[in-house]
Amino acid sequence: MRRSVARKLLVLAVSAAVVSVGAAAPPAAGGTAAEKTPVAVGYGGAVASVDADASAAGIEILRKGGNAVDAAVATAAALGVTEPYSAGIGGGGYFVYYDAKSRTVRTIDGRETAPLTADANLFLENGKPLAFADAVSSGLGVGTPGTPATWATALDRWGSRKLGTLLKPAERLARDGFTVDATFRSQTAANETRFRYFPDTTELFLPGGQLPAVGSTFKNPDLARTYAELGRKGVGTLYRGDLAEDIVDTVNKPPVDPASGWNARPGELSAKDLAAYRAKLQAPTRTTYRGLGVYSIAPSSSGGTTVGEALNILERTDLSKASQAQYLHRYIEASRIAFADRGRWVGDPAFEDVPAGELLSQRYADSRECLIKDDAVLTSPVAPGDPRNPAACATAGTAAPTTYEGDSTTHLTVADKWGNVVAYTLTIEQTGGSGITVPGRGFILNNELTDFSFAPANPAVHDPNLPGPGKRPRSSIAPTIVLDRHNQPVVALGSPGGATIITTVLQTLTQFLDRGLPLVDAIAAPRASQRNAAQTELEPGLYGSGSAAELAAIGHSFRLNPEIGAATAVQRLPGGKWLAAAETVRRGGGSAQVVLPAS
Repeated sequence: MRRSVARKLLVLAVSAAVVSVGAAAPPAAGGTAAEKTPVAVGYGGAVASVDADASAAGIEILRKGGNAVDAAVATAAALGVTEPYSAGIGGGGYFVYYDAKSRTVRTIDGRETAPLTADANLFLENGKPLAFADAVSSGLGVGTPGTPATWATALDRWGSRKLGTLLKPAERLARDGFTVDATFRSQTAANETRFRYFPDTTELFLPGGQLPAVGSTFKNPDLARTYAELGRKGVGTLYRGDLAEDIVDTVNKPPVDPASGWNARPGELSAKDLAAYRAKLQAPTRTTYRGLGVYSIAPSSSGGTTVGEALNILERTDLSKASQAQYLHRYIEASRIAFADRGRWVGDPAFEDVPAGELLSQRYADSRECLIKDDAVLTSPVAPGDPRNPAACATAGTAAPTTYEGDSTTHLTVADKWGNVVAYTLTIEQTGGSGITVPGRGFILNNELTDFSFAPANPAVHDPNLPGPGKRPRSSIAPTIVLDRHNQPVVALGSPGGATIITTVLQTLTQFLDRGLPLVDAIAAPRASQRNAAQTELEPGLYGSGSAAELAAIGHSFRLNPEIGAATAVQRLPGGKWLAAAETVRRGGGSAQVVLPAS
């Protein structure tokens, strides 16, 4: 690791020890929301998530001797209770694990898959692409869930506790209830119209036909029973048992209220689809940045390759000495270029020839970096390059715009006393997923297949993200672990936010590693997101700022986005300490907790 980076991280570690700390609190119910704190420092392990009850579930497992993998599963299960519009067993995700004993990083692709009968015309009706809203709240958008298989795979390989034990905190939380906060109510309100299409969703999430009141206790006894069943029988019941049958019936005959008039188009999910599902163990993406090793998830997600390519593009620029406007300009342009290549080259590698290694080569990044000018802005959409035949400042083929992805999802980050680390992002896609609750089971099904291109993004260019039988749609999820030159953790992080996940992780990393911000401040800093579009999205803290004015003067164009991403992270500190960090404001703030707070 370069000495300058090492000194910065040491200063950050020392300063982190004096910030306010948060310990684990028992899950709250009965009218008082569990207290959230965005940063915690201490020993014995750490958990950071968007929710205090979920973080507490992970801490409970760590206190009882479980490891980071055990705690990650417990936290994820609890998020399925308290964040049911962002995650749950009806969805999927990507799991990145650092093993302290071997000092290696392993990953699991738990992405949902299309039915085996799907083809490129999945979202075409009368020869034309469906409207996005029509596809979302339908059986067509539902992929085979991958989250339960991810849990089972992680625990079989690296866990130390049985699934039934790890589901107990979440089962208790679902049975006894959690306190509704403003975020939960507002997310319910945003989905109220389509939730009312489906009687089972209405009954569960609009109790008594009304929006849940802030401060009330929300209970989900159906989900508590479902978790208990998974604990007794294992996740096989979701892929080959009674629960599998319930999922198939719900997808193929969505239980819609006839009076709503909603055309909930049926899917084609079969028992064979669920029985054939496997979470994939695979090697991580890896690149180096400032002498550090940056590891993330490989395709089917584009997160690791796109963040890695952008970091390689930025490698030649000393961002620590740049002005704020100069830093943002370089970061925005690197994002723009990396997204151009993402759209052309990344899809499910089981179906597409994805040049992941070439996309992550420094040689290729250098050939793309020369497109960036200090006094001008690239015109989007930028055309992709050819990573197999890099040529300086060259582009290959026709540009294609970045397609829409839902902005929901949730991320958790965990470390344990042995030094193991998990960065895990899980999702049901859009906030509220498909809106379809499996009757009597207490969870919403995903709408993940809407991450496919409904039709080619550009008819003149091969689109690697068209649907196919058993294919995984491209994702932007980017759980990331950074190691030093001794292969010890420096920081681990991730975020929700659809395609803005990539820019959130990239900006947080560069703010922390290059700009010298403490981790919680790097997470809280106002964000910009450029995804090969005509305009760059800015949060209010940047929109209308002096830096934005400087950037506009050289050709940047902006539009306001009230909120981009919602990151969580952990940082390894000297002496066996961990720092957990989460959002201060976004999504109502996050919850950072440690087992034993530092004095």
